Amino acid sequence: METVYDTLVTVLTDKFEVTGDRIGPDVSLTDLELDSLAVVELYVTLQEHWQVQLDEDDSAADMTLRQFAAAVAAQLTEPGPAR
Repeated sequence: METVYDTLVTVLTDKFEVTGDRIGPDVSLTDLELDSLAVVELYVTLQEHWQVQLDEDDSAADMTLRQFAAAVAAQLTEPGPAR
């Protein structure tokens, strides 16, 4: 099973054309030169991938990829609203 981090790396390399040698768990989205619009596009891409609504974090660009993946993973495991 692919982890959130693995999916994040795949999206960054495939959609945003970030080379693999620039990606690492302690690199921030800012280090990868993703601006705020690109971060929003990243959230949309991940939402489409998992078919869920993710809460966008205004500080996401400053997070490391490890922190960003952990924040997304936490949202994926949160229980949804009662039906």
